Amino acid sequence: MASEELTSSGYIKHHLVNLTYGRDAEGNWGFAETAEQASEMGFWAIHVDSLLWSVVLAAIMFYFFRKAARRATAGVPGGLQNFVEMLVEFVDDSVKGSFRGKNELVAPMALTIFGWVFLMNLMDLVPVDWLPMLAAQTGAAIFSADPHHVFFKVVPTTDPNITFGMALAVFWLMIYYSIKVKGLGGFLGELAFQPFGKWMMPVNLILEGVSLISKPISLSLRLFGNMYAGETIFILIAIMYGAGLVLGSFAGLLQLGWAIFHILIITLQAFIFMTLTIVYMDMAHAKDH
Repeated sequence: MASEELTSSGYIKHHLVNLTYGRDAEGNWGFAETAEQASEMGFWAIHVDSLLWSVVLAAIMFYFFRKAARRATAGVPGGLQNFVEMLVEFVDDSVKGSFRGKNELVAPMALTIFGWVFLMNLMDLVPVDWLPMLAAQTGAAIFSADPHHVFFKVVPTTDPNITFGMALAVFWLMIYYSIKVKGLGGFLGELAFQPFGKWMMPVNLILEGVSLISKPISLSLRLFGNMYAGETIFILIAIMYGAGLVLGSFAGLLQLGWAIFHILIITLQAFIFMTLTIVYMDMAHAKDH
């Protein structure tokens, strides 16, 4: 993708645009060929690459966990079973430490979130040109398209649509269990009468309303912001490879160092998303708020 026909800014822009399918300004449906056309497609456009990799990584996670479950033995466990058991125990300890209610959904949901978000974040360690270049060559061969018009992002969590989607799913579950556990009156009472009592209802509604709405927003933007910044740094490092031998060699060291450091970031972001989900579910089940 780093062609001589592309400037540095064009190269960066190309890597940060999703493979978008939608309706253009003339009313025709198809894939966007420019960043401007992708943005004009509006709310109902589909980011095909983000959805594709989200589904593929979910299927990979499901496959290996199912494989570990089918081969589980009380005897000497294999490497996969050991890894899965360690991960399950880690998530179970996190749930026990943060969730005081009783809900059999919370632990499996926390495990799914941690594993899925981690795998999506892990795609950030794939060299930035490999998969986009393969997608460009494939698109050019199948659709006779200009390779520069084939966009392909491979890190789903750098797409706010994906992070907002997961955060909103957690948010609606939190609302559902808040009403189920406390009743509609109890849920609305928390919004109206906390924290200053019934005589300060307007202030309470503003404070609690902002607090409630901020949960999915902060949950999604925290993950998106960290992963988007990390991917941008990898792209900037990739540009250095075309700036001569000295800068290219330095870029190799930078890429290795940032990749090692980024392993901590992608794991930490998956853990934070999981932990906040558990905490929000605990708040939804708490009757003494």
